[in-house]
Amino acid sequence: MDKHKRISNITVIGGGSAGWMAAAALATYLGKGATIRLVESEEIGIVGVGEASVPHIRQFNGQMLGIDEAEFVKRTQGTIKLGVQFNHWGRIGDSYLHGFGAIGRSLGPLPFHQFWLKLRLAGRAGPIGDYSPQTMMAPRGKFAPGDRNAGPDSPLGDIAYAYHFDAGLYARYLRELAEARGVQRIEGKVVSVQQRADDGFIESVTMESGQVVGGELFVDCSGFRGLLIEQTLETGYVDWSHWLPCDRAMAVASEKLETITPYTRSTALAAGWQWRVPLQHRTGNGYVYSSKYCSDDEAVATVLANIDGKALGEPRPLRFVTGMRKKFWNKNVVALGLASGFLEPLESTSIYLAQSGITRLLSLFPKQDFNPLLAERFNRESAFEYERIRDFLILHYNATERNDTPFWDYCRTMDIPDTLREAIDLFRSDGRYFRNGEDFFALPSWVQVMLGQRIVPQSYHPIVDELPEGRLLDYVEGTRQMLEHAVASMPTHAEWIDRYWKAPAP
Repeated sequence: MDKHKRISNITVIGGGSAGWMAAAALATYLGKGATIRLVESEEIGIVGVGEASVPHIRQFNGQMLGIDEAEFVKRTQGTIKLGVQFNHWGRIGDSYLHGFGAIGRSLGPLPFHQFWLKLRLAGRAGPIGDYSPQTMMAPRGKFAPGDRNAGPDSPLGDIAYAYHFDAGLYARYLRELAEARGVQRIEGKVVSVQQRADDGFIESVTMESGQVVGGELFVDCSGFRGLLIEQTLETGYVDWSHWLPCDRAMAVASEKLETITPYTRSTALAAGWQWRVPLQHRTGNGYVYSSKYCSDDEAVATVLANIDGKALGEPRPLRFVTGMRKKFWNKNVVALGLASGFLEPLESTSIYLAQSGITRLLSLFPKQDFNPLLAERFNRESAFEYERIRDFLILHYNATERNDTPFWDYCRTMDIPDTLREAIDLFRSDGRYFRNGEDFFALPSWVQVMLGQRIVPQSYHPIVDELPEGRLLDYVEGTRQMLEHAVASMPTHAEWIDRYWKAPAP
């Protein structure tokens, strides 16, 4: 074998959004020099709960795959997502928005929230949501994609946003794109997997029809079962359910909302939380819960009692164990999507993690010798990303004053990772947060969730006192007034969709 020779035969196992994203990206960047196949069975359903996203999807769709934004939104019955509204998380009755993008404008070496903190602690500033475009726009139902004429320091220059969309329609759209770029689709179920005798690498899979599909590199997108990464290679799994105790979801679609909100809604309930994701043609709902504290029948009754409008079918159950594979890349198999691990949909990171894994695979793409240093780097970076998102999700559960149910009492009192404990303690002291390397959730996200869940700093950064009182007031209040004026003149979310991105009737 020529260790410098490029890989030219790639097989993706499993469809869904993860499989077709991977196939489309591999076809786009490996060109005609590689044969790319995707094996999937129409009899095996896909998990259709991932209908909300984070702003990274715009970069992946546009820059990575060259997808036209308007076409994507129309084809997937999409709407805009400016953030997540969290209800009843800190205490019953509490509500806050975790909006995408920046809070205010930085001044010198300090982020805006430090200056806001001084005034807020003195009772002279509004809630933090008054100082971010997304958290001003979302509850008012407004949307505009940013003002290109705004100054470089303006928070209105580039408004971060993501989408709500139908994951099944997204997979179908990606399939068309991938097949147009040369991907071969093979229909059917895999009944056996063949490994090389000398090193255990996957050599081929055999279909129910008897067809044998080979490959040099295999991408496992087979969902929770991990057909290659786990069932065949026995890679192992890191279980985080002691920190993230929800292990079930009950999902159901309902009629479309009369007014489609440009944000996801997350409502904390007795044994978990319920999502609401508004699309153009329907609304996605689901109750994410712990089976230790809630039965499946109770979950069905709960989700149906808390939807807006008529249900469009029976709730579908989903079981999972929060965690990640011990290796994401093992031998010649790279796991993506649910096959690589699962972090519950609280902050809509599932599709991002698949896209991040695809980008990482292209960056570290091997030659035929499969240099082990590439796999080690891939696994190290992937694990870091999972662990940091894990901590951010644990924050939501642990930072609560609720003790009204056994579930919330457990979450409130459980031990948490030292990395998260340090971040909370530092923020509680004087509002500081330090991003860890390429941590996906940046400072504004941590600040909004910690404040939203009643982690209130006792003080602020000492440099803030160097700013004269009058200038401090002008700076903070001026930001609020500028945003208030700008948001008031924006079109509504519905007007924007109708004007530019209206989907055809399904």
